[in-house]
Amino acid sequence: MITRKRLATGAVALLAALTAALLPTSAAADEPVAKESPKVELVLDVSGSMRAKDIDGKSRMSAAKQAFNEVLDAVPEEVRLGIRTLGADYPGPDRKRGCKDTRQLYPVGPLDRTEAKTAVATLAPTGWTPIGPALLGAAEDLEGGDATRRIVLITDGEDTCAPLDPCQVAREIAAKGIHLVIDTLGLVPDAKTRQQLTCIAEATGGTYTSVHRTEELSRRVKQLVDRAADPVVTPVGTKGAARCVDAPQLKAGLYTDRETFGEHRWYRVDLLPGQELRASVSVSADRAVNNDYGVLLRAVTLHGREIVRGSEAGDGRTDVISTGLRYPKPELDDAPGDAKPAAETVCLQVSNSFSAPPSVKTTPGMPIELTVDVVDGPSAASDVAAFGLGRGWWLLGVLVLTGFLAGLLWGWVSRWRVAVWRTN
Repeated sequence: MITRKRLATGAVALLAALTAALLPTSAAADEPVAKESPKVELVLDVSGSMRAKDIDGKSRMSAAKQAFNEVLDAVPEEVRLGIRTLGADYPGPDRKRGCKDTRQLYPVGPLDRTEAKTAVATLAPTGWTPIGPALLGAAEDLEGGDATRRIVLITDGEDTCAPLDPCQVAREIAAKGIHLVIDTLGLVPDAKTRQQLTCIAEATGGTYTSVHRTEELSRRVKQLVDRAADPVVTPVGTKGAARCVDAPQLKAGLYTDRETFGEHRWYRVDLLPGQELRASVSVSADRAVNNDYGVLLRAVTLHGREIVRGSEAGDGRTDVISTGLRYPKPELDDAPGDAKPAAETVCLQVSNSFSAPPSVKTTPGMPIELTVDVVDGPSAASDVAAFGLGRGWWLLGVLVLTGFLAGLLWGWVSRWRVAVWRTN
């Protein structure tokens, strides 16, 4: 009888297992869909002007190839990367043909580093500068899906194929609502090139960077590719004021603004007791500037008392300079349990000490990125400094006590050694 019951139980269990295996489970249906890999296309100018030898003593083309090899070695595995060229194939005078000279050198997809490097190595400065058609082609290369999409345009001159204005092309791409960002890098740019590349970047929420060294080019392209792989919060445009009382009220997030040479801009953040303000700012030198400059970020009360500051200086070796600060606001010890504590308004001042030759335009101002974060402050001490060790008297007392105990121990050891010596 017992054996029959066991056989029946086993049969029921086996039937249940087979049924569970054959029928789709609700858990599997509820699993989140895997996020699509980000897509990036590098658009490289291979026009005749790339022969100029003014970047680290070598041609602009050589500097671009070296930077590309370093970037390709560092591309994250999850990024689907492609390469498009402009002006790489047609060397003749026919403008109509020259303005169609753009092609995809390496398709957007999983990266074969050896194949991509080999393709880049074959490039030689050749023809025209059809930036507008190249941007349209790159946008088509990145079509489809909901992945993060980014175009990184590297060029040393302005478009030579108007009336297809590349700035207008960028605006049309932005108007499609496909969330495609275009970042631009100008190799030793003149004023017109800088203005055009800045317009292209701003139209899609991208960035413009002026490049004068191979190291700068490699570092900046790596940053932009990494940003596509690990996208940050979309920056929100804001406009700082000349006084704190007129400043915009900011919450936690990433903000963009522009600041002219030597300007001070103010922003406001509300901070509750027990919270900590963390802020950082980056200023980009998107034009030729004099060496020796700095950026200052200050947290100030409404009455003008400085709370904390962060500063950084540069000497022309980089095109971006950053600094940051942290301000923890302590808890209120005597606040009623049911009363809501009042927030403190903290004024953030962003200042710079950039200067430029007289020939350089000061408007529009240089792009700045301001990051604001408000987090819960630490509820307990996390290091010895918070206990008072390092606040003067506490440290002195600890040192005196340590010295006293060490003296007693040494005296006892000395007396013991003398007693042993006399006994022997």
